[in-house]
Amino acid sequence: MFIDIILLLSLAVALVALFQRIHLPPVLAYLATGVIAGPFGFQLIVEQEDIELFAELGVVFLMFSLGLEFSLPRLLSMRHLVLGLGGGQVMSVGVLFTVLGVFASLYWSQAFVVASALLMSSTAIVIKQLAESKLLNTRMSKLSISVLLFQDIAVVPFLIMIPLLAQQSGNVTLIAEQMGWALVKGLFAVSLILSVGRWILPAVFKEIALTRSDELFVMSTLLVALIAGLVTHWLGLSMALGAFLAGMMLGEGPYRHQLEADIRPFRDVLMGLFFITIGMLLNLPSLLADWPRLIMVLVVMMLTKIILVFILAKLLGESSSNALSTGLVLAQMGEFGFVLLALAGKLALLPLPLISTLVGVGIISMAMTPWLINCHQEVVRRLLFQSKPRSKSGLSPPLPGQYMDHVIVCGYGRGGQTIARFLKIEGIPYTVIDRDPVRVQEALNGGEKIEFGDASRREIQMMLGVEKAKSIIITFKDTEKAIELLKIVKPLTEAKVLVRTTDDSNIQKLHDAGATDVVPESLEGSLMMVSHVLAISGVPIKRILKRLQYERQGHYNHLHGFYFGGESTMSFEESEVLEQLHAIRLEFGAYAIGKTVAEVKLKEVSYRAIRRQGVELTQVHQDFIFEVGDVVLLCGPSRYVKRAEHCLLGGWAD
Repeated sequence: MFIDIILLLSLAVALVALFQRIHLPPVLAYLATGVIAGPFGFQLIVEQEDIELFAELGVVFLMFSLGLEFSLPRLLSMRHLVLGLGGGQVMSVGVLFTVLGVFASLYWSQAFVVASALLMSSTAIVIKQLAESKLLNTRMSKLSISVLLFQDIAVVPFLIMIPLLAQQSGNVTLIAEQMGWALVKGLFAVSLILSVGRWILPAVFKEIALTRSDELFVMSTLLVALIAGLVTHWLGLSMALGAFLAGMMLGEGPYRHQLEADIRPFRDVLMGLFFITIGMLLNLPSLLADWPRLIMVLVVMMLTKIILVFILAKLLGESSSNALSTGLVLAQMGEFGFVLLALAGKLALLPLPLISTLVGVGIISMAMTPWLINCHQEVVRRLLFQSKPRSKSGLSPPLPGQYMDHVIVCGYGRGGQTIARFLKIEGIPYTVIDRDPVRVQEALNGGEKIEFGDASRREIQMMLGVEKAKSIIITFKDTEKAIELLKIVKPLTEAKVLVRTTDDSNIQKLHDAGATDVVPESLEGSLMMVSHVLAISGVPIKRILKRLQYERQGHYNHLHGFYFGGESTMSFEESEVLEQLHAIRLEFGAYAIGKTVAEVKLKEVSYRAIRRQGVELTQVHQDFIFEVGDVVLLCGPSRYVKRAEHCLLGGWAD
């Protein structure tokens, strides 16, 4: 078993890397891994029961993630498209494919399963490709997402119905009875899981979040998904249904993004194993021998889906371009189609040669999807006989739950809350991410736009729409965590990043990490006091504002360097970074007397000023000659200031 897993992972890693280079989705790489390693390939894997167990867990976690993304408010806001276009697509394509299956000499139960698998489209590939092509905010994208959302919902009853079809062998009366009984058990499961999720789990996850333990949060997430799946499995229903319900009940709470980020690694790895097991069902020699049937099913599936989506969208009043583009985007078979086929194969509801053909259809259609999305405008132009290419489909407002041209506020302490209040007053869209569960819940109760999660996680930043953000504000004091976050977000976005820090000891380090601007609290507080003092002293407001702007644009150059006192409390690290002001008087016998600044060659320090006979010189040139009685004001880290003093007075440094 261990050797089998090593072989599979090694082959999968190589193929995923290869497929990424040629811009094909990882799903196809996993399927290819199964083909190569399976019984119809090189037979690297003989016993695959244990692998199938892990693969089933992958489906459970996939449904849990789907539940997290399932939002009733989002569904209601798009209900006319979800129910009209999405419901119409599932019903029309499902009925037509079922009829075609019966005419192709399949039992009606088999035809239903085949139709259920073929009507699905790939949510993962479509959304990813639309995002990479910068098409997520188009009307065509909104139509596609509506259909995908309804398909995802439809998976749940399909997962319930397929085992019933297999048990009753096509007896309509018994199937109806079992469906009624399954409905009763399903309602009980929904009531139980949602009740637990409403009254118990929020309090549990609040206590877990208070521990600030990432390990405990991850383990609790996995445990909830598996227990919910176990409940529905105990009731004779699909484990995936329980996981979906568990995700849905947690999806409305403040922990949604953190839960999804924590479970994603497990889901992706186990789903990879699932698709590998699907690939093992693909009988490549048989498909090559029977390639005309494969091509016929592929063409019929894609053309039927394109035409029916086009007709339904036109009936809803959409333009021909958007309707046809949506059909092209949704023409492929999806991940859940493979899930349904795997379930049907496990229950011996479909013969293996048919499953192999359908898997082949899915693989080819998925491979065509990136090209169809990237070239959909040209294809639409030619099919609709348009004389010249049109611009991209008209932009529509962001979908509910999506982010666009917004501000991301990382941390919701006093600073973050102040920023959010002013953004709200000015009507600037924003979202906040914070790790304190009590603060998050209080803010949610007050109607704030806030999410619970670790801002330094790449997955969470992606969920917050970092690639479409206008600016990112980092308000927490932990410099190392701020640098970690900067390293994550800078490759993902061109947005400006503003960072708060306590003092000027880490300004350069933060700038080097990618911060657009750094605001040190101590210096900004001093500037505010200076502005009040100058205003009280009669200095014109315009002059004060100009002076403040000059200091900020110059990265507080005139505010660096301070005289340290005997009671100054700072760590060794801070003393090595903070710039110290130190005055040195050149008496008779000092090494620097009679020498120029260039000859003395001080390192790592700067001359803030030199006072000579009551006159202060702020511009110190390299040819300036030191004289007896000069007071040299140096600025730099404490260690280097001491060395510079030794050099000026004695001509040496320790």
